[in-house]
Amino acid sequence: MPATETLKRFREITRLMKQYEEILGVAYWDMRTGAPRKGIPLRSEAVGALSAESFRLSVSDEMGELLEKLSSPGEALSRIDRRLVEEVKKDYDRNRKLPPELYREYVVLTTQAEAVWEEAKENNDFPAFAPYLEKIIDYNRRFIELWGVKGTPYDTLLDLYEPGMSAAELDRLFGELRSRLVPLAEAIAQSGNKPDTSFLEGTFDKEAQKAFSKFILNEMGYDFEAGRLDESVHPFMTGLNLGDARITTRYLSNDLTFALFGTIHEGGHALYEQNIDPELGGTLLAGGTSMGIHESQSRLWENMIGRRRGFWQRYFPELSKHFPGRLDNITAEDFYRGINVVQPGLIRIEADELTYNLHIMIRYEIEKMLFNEGLTVRELPEVWNAKYKEALGIEPPNDSAGVLQDTHWSGGAFGYFPSYSLGNMYAAQMMDVANRELPKLEEQIGAGQLHPLKDWLKEKVYRHGKLLQPAEIIQSVSGRPLQSSYLCDYLEAKYQDIYRL
Repeated sequence: MPATETLKRFREITRLMKQYEEILGVAYWDMRTGAPRKGIPLRSEAVGALSAESFRLSVSDEMGELLEKLSSPGEALSRIDRRLVEEVKKDYDRNRKLPPELYREYVVLTTQAEAVWEEAKENNDFPAFAPYLEKIIDYNRRFIELWGVKGTPYDTLLDLYEPGMSAAELDRLFGELRSRLVPLAEAIAQSGNKPDTSFLEGTFDKEAQKAFSKFILNEMGYDFEAGRLDESVHPFMTGLNLGDARITTRYLSNDLTFALFGTIHEGGHALYEQNIDPELGGTLLAGGTSMGIHESQSRLWENMIGRRRGFWQRYFPELSKHFPGRLDNITAEDFYRGINVVQPGLIRIEADELTYNLHIMIRYEIEKMLFNEGLTVRELPEVWNAKYKEALGIEPPNDSAGVLQDTHWSGGAFGYFPSYSLGNMYAAQMMDVANRELPKLEEQIGAGQLHPLKDWLKEKVYRHGKLLQPAEIIQSVSGRPLQSSYLCDYLEAKYQDIYRL
C-alpha cells in the first residue's frame, strides 16, 4: 500500500475509533444523569459490544501493519500524524495483549458496577457492592499480568492516567507535601483566628443555585453552545467532541458551596476540552494529555480562582442577589475567609484546599496495598476507617461516608486518585508563571475579567490536547519539571494570611 494510502487508511480507522468513543460517552452520560435503572443491564451489554468493536479496531492485524509502516524511520509525517501514531501504537502494544472478549466482559462489569455502587452508597450497603469490586480488581490484576509489570503492579496502572509517573516518584512528592503541610495544618488548628462559617448553614434555594452556577460558568468563558449543565450523584465532565463538553453537578439544599465549587471544578475540565486546537478535532489527540494535567485545570479554577479573595470581591454582591436576605450581613471578606476554612472532614469532594491532599494520599496508599500487598476487598472498610483516624483524626460513621463515597473504583479507575494531587501541584506551578506573565491578573480577576487567564491557559495548555506529554506541558509552561514546592508556597502564604499566623 502506498504511503499516502497507508496514512489515509490509518486516519479512517482512528477517526472511526474516535466516533465510537463519542457515542460511548453519550451512553455513559445518559446512564449517570437519569437513565432508568431497569434499563442498565441491557444498556451495559450494548456499551460492552460497542466498546469491544472499538477495541478490536485498535488491536487488529490491519492496525498493526499500518503502525509498522508509519513508524518506520523514513516515513515523513506531519507533527499531528506522528504524535497520533505514537499514541495509538502505545495503546496497540498494550492492548494487543488483552483478549477482546476479556475486555468486553470487563466493560459490561464496570458499567453495571457503577449503577450498583450508586445504590449501595445510597443504602450504606458495602456488601452489595463488594462482589463487583472484587471482580473489577481481579480483572485489573489479570490485565497487569498480560501487559507486563512496570516496576510494581500499581505502577502499571498509574501509567494509564499519568504517563511516566511511578509510585516511587509519588512517594517523594507526597512526602514533601506532608513535611510542609502537616505542620501548617497543626498551626491552623491552634490558631485563635478561625473564620466564621455560620452563614453557610441553613437552606439555599436549589433554583437559585442553578442560576448562579450558570452565571459563573458564563463568566469563566464556558460555551453553553458547546456544552450543557445537568445533575448527577457525583459531579463529572464528559468531553464528547470539541463542540460538546458536558458538565454535571449536584445541588444540596443545605449546602451552598457543594454545587458552587463542584460546578467551577467541572467547568475547568470543560474549558480544557472546549479550547483544544480545532486541527485536532475528530482525532484521538482531541483530549487532555493526562488526568494530572486535566485535574490541574479543574483544581486551578475551583481553588486558585474560585476561592480567591479578588474573585469574591467581584462576585459576592451577585451571589447575595441570588439569595435575598440570606447573606445581607456578610461581607465579601467574611465569605472569602468562610469558604477557605480548614476543617478535617470525611468527604473528599467537600474537603478544604489544605487537607484535600491527605484524602488523596489515603486512597493512594490503599490502592498500593490492593495491588502490591494483597489487601482484600473484605478488609477495605476497616483499613479505610483506620487511615482516616490516623491522618485526619476522624472516623467514618458508616461506609457511605467512607469507602463507598467515590465512584472511581466502580469504573475500575485504579491509579486515578493521585491525579488530583498532581493536578494541585501542576496548577500551583502554572499559576506562579501566570502571576508573573500577566501582571494585571489580580486586578482583572477583581474586575470579573477572567478571559485573559483563560486565553493564557488556552495558549499554554488547552490548545495542545495530547500533542504534548504532561512532562512537556509543565516544562514548556514553567521551564522546570514538576515541583511540590509551588503548591506548598501557595498554601502557606494563603493560610498564614487567612488565619493570621
